[in-house]
Amino acid sequence: MQNQLTISNKTINSNSPTFIIAEVSANHLQSYDNAVKLIKEVKMTGADAVKLQTYTPDTITIDCDNKYFQITQGTIWDGTTLHKLYQEAYTPWEWQPKLKKIAEEEGLIFFSSPFDITAVDFLEDMNVPAYKIASFEINDIPFIEYIASKGKPIIMSTGIATLADIEEALSACKRMGNTQVSLLKCTSAYPSPMEDINLRVIPNLRDTFGTIVGLSDHTLGHTVPLGAVALGAKIVEKHITLSRSDGGPDAKFSMEPDEFKEMVIRIRELEKALGQVTYELTEKQKKSREHSRSLFVVKDIKKGEVFTEDNVRSIRPGFGLETKYIKDIIGTKARQNIQKGTPVDWGLIE
Repeated sequence: MQNQLTISNKTINSNSPTFIIAEVSANHLQSYDNAVKLIKEVKMTGADAVKLQTYTPDTITIDCDNKYFQITQGTIWDGTTLHKLYQEAYTPWEWQPKLKKIAEEEGLIFFSSPFDITAVDFLEDMNVPAYKIASFEINDIPFIEYIASKGKPIIMSTGIATLADIEEALSACKRMGNTQVSLLKCTSAYPSPMEDINLRVIPNLRDTFGTIVGLSDHTLGHTVPLGAVALGAKIVEKHITLSRSDGGPDAKFSMEPDEFKEMVIRIRELEKALGQVTYELTEKQKKSREHSRSLFVVKDIKKGEVFTEDNVRSIRPGFGLETKYIKDIIGTKARQNIQKGTPVDWGLIE
């Protein structure tokens, strides 16, 4: 797999800034105006991209309420059926070309998660620059092959995947000649408890599969994204909503715009702090060495007098000889009269 992706005008690699995706998902609450507001808010947060989900209730499941289609897995959606949930959550397809245009006018990259082949075809007609494969689709190998066949970068979440599932999904992409794949560490619990996150998987994914890695996060707050970036995540995806109090299927694990903006600011700060592996001192650090310890005369000394531990000491600042020479100085004699507060140098010694 490649260790670099190019999505629209953004190149994502080990040296690039984190690619930050705002996931709108169901948070428009079936209002086109809300969807437009969300895109404009995403722009204000400083994120790089906005993402939708492309499905209808009938392309992702069937209208059936027997036990197999009841949601009973201990989620925030328990008590309804899959079809009813997706009826409430889906983004009408007729909105999506218009929303893409608005996003691009705002300078954002726009793409989506398709959930069946008809959605891929629809998004191809829209000429999206990349595809997101959701966690629950990672084991649909024919579907992954179809997406990969389009030759566009793929971002793949791993929220329900075993190591073997990931390997099989990546192999499917390779078979179709597509090596532009990144893997996102994800915990498919909504919201996700901290103890289930296991951020240390992120560098392991990178080292095991040789891909760009990132995080798709459903925790509250920005602690986990910051930890992920520190561990090598180059993509961060979080859900955004106008207000959690508005409700909706994904509200409980979504960030409000001001929170999302704060996360972006902190990620950008962290990137500066991470820097690179170097032991070279900056000019400021070199100047600061003047405040380190060195050898100074701490009592007036007459010519011919012996240097002792009483009249020469290691103190701040750092203008005298390095302190490692103290044993070489003690016991020698002064070449001249020396005032208290004089930095020791070899020229003072007989």
